[in-house]
Amino acid sequence: MIQSLHIKNYALIDEIEISFHSGFNIITGETGAGKSIMLGALSLLLGERADSKMMRDKSLKSVIEAVFTLNNDTELKRICNENDIDWDDSQCILRREIAPNGRSRAFINDSPVTVAALREVAMQLVDLHSQHQNLLLATPEYQMKIIDSLAGNGELLAEFERRYSAFRTAVARFRKLRREIETAKDDEEFTRYQLKQLEELQLLPDEQETLEREREVLTNVTEIKDNLNEVTEALSSGNPDALSLINRAIDAAQELIGTIEEADSLAERLESVKIELKDIADTYSDYDNSLSADPEQLEEVEERLNEIYSLQRRHHVDSVAQLIEIRDRLESKLDNIDNGDEKLRELEREAKKAQAHAMETAGLISDRRMEEARRFANELRDKALPLGMKNLVCDIKVSPREMTSTGIDHVEFLFAFNKNQTPMPVGSTASGGEISRLMLSIKSLVASKMRLPSIIFDEVDTGVSGDVANRMGLMMQEIAGNIQVIAITHLPQVASKGISHFKVYKEDDEHSTFTRIKELDSNERIDELAIMLSGSNVDETAKAAAKSLLSNITQS
Repeated sequence: MIQSLHIKNYALIDEIEISFHSGFNIITGETGAGKSIMLGALSLLLGERADSKMMRDKSLKSVIEAVFTLNNDTELKRICNENDIDWDDSQCILRREIAPNGRSRAFINDSPVTVAALREVAMQLVDLHSQHQNLLLATPEYQMKIIDSLAGNGELLAEFERRYSAFRTAVARFRKLRREIETAKDDEEFTRYQLKQLEELQLLPDEQETLEREREVLTNVTEIKDNLNEVTEALSSGNPDALSLINRAIDAAQELIGTIEEADSLAERLESVKIELKDIADTYSDYDNSLSADPEQLEEVEERLNEIYSLQRRHHVDSVAQLIEIRDRLESKLDNIDNGDEKLRELEREAKKAQAHAMETAGLISDRRMEEARRFANELRDKALPLGMKNLVCDIKVSPREMTSTGIDHVEFLFAFNKNQTPMPVGSTASGGEISRLMLSIKSLVASKMRLPSIIFDEVDTGVSGDVANRMGLMMQEIAGNIQVIAITHLPQVASKGISHFKVYKEDDEHSTFTRIKELDSNERIDELAIMLSGSNVDETAKAAAKSLLSNITQS
């Protein structure tokens, strides 16, 4: 729920802080006092476009910040984690800043975010409902979401999403292979020619590096042998050489055993050095003996490398590993040509099997949608009937369509508001007041079953009065039993039903006019309701009527 709202330097607001409560919050105030200004500021947290013209002091930035308390909100946590936003299990802070130059910045839990990310998170936290937002009811996506939520299709929809994704993947694999086969057949002859060249070369993965090292040795054999001779002469065949000198050192060390400390261990270490030097000398000698200038071998190496280099240039690569990849890819293309029909049949069988699985789940969802549509149509009519819509007809159609990511159904809400009127889509048949009452009825029905955020009703009771207004107030009060509701209203029948009551008003000083808001205590609330009932002339009769409204709510 919304715990607090802070607005600074916005329109007529210099700075205000509002602490809301759980349950039903009421906001009232005279026309022009600034209720719409507050909503305009709040809409910036919902991603609306920022306008520097709304800044009160053009030299200072505008700041709108709302603190929301959370209760195990897994979906919101997922969204924040996906956007690398710092997460707090207990609260979420949204902030929008507008600089004097008009530049806008958005933050979630003090993490800078895009306005799109701010909007996505805010929509999980608050639903700003006004007559301007009523067009949402006319969208097929919203209508289907209502039916699915009431039908409890969440788990089935998740299963369908997995199966539909598997079906789409299978279809994509089938189509991809079919395209590859068609393309491969167009240049089959050239493909076979290329593959033959690569296969004849019988490439080995590390062959190029081995051949290039061998070529380096054969090309510089004289210099290499000179270096080998110098090493072996220094180690074992020179006069003197390292082995001869170490033998002399060992003989002398043997004579010292028993005369100095550690002489025996030092002699043993010299023996170890002698063994290691002899092994090194023998290894170099073997290299020297095995190495000889071989023009024919060098020619063979050069010829093999030239064949490799030639194919690399032809295929625009620079390694044998890449040539092997090309060879394997050509083999796969030809295998698709030679065995493509069977592979296609197998992929087609897999796609049909995946489609059948998805259709099975979609059918279950469709059955539940149709059942819920019938039940919800009757329940919605009964709910809306007391709100002055005695002739309302609700017809929620669930009609078949080709399978999509939402299933095999098209959901459409049709309404008639007058006798002998054919039910039509809500956007083309209802007035603004009728849609407001419909949306209020719908939200009353789904509030206990759908995970709704805090709802702000912005004068949805416009155009009604008397008993209908009272019933709309009772309906908002009912919704507030499950979630936080904030209602901006001009009707005392609605205002009297809130748990808390805030008043928006203007205040002047010698220089400017400011919008203020305050939470009313019990006596102030009676006075405010009395004004709403009778106008500016507040007398004891008006106060008694206000007390009566409040006592009726207390008793209920």
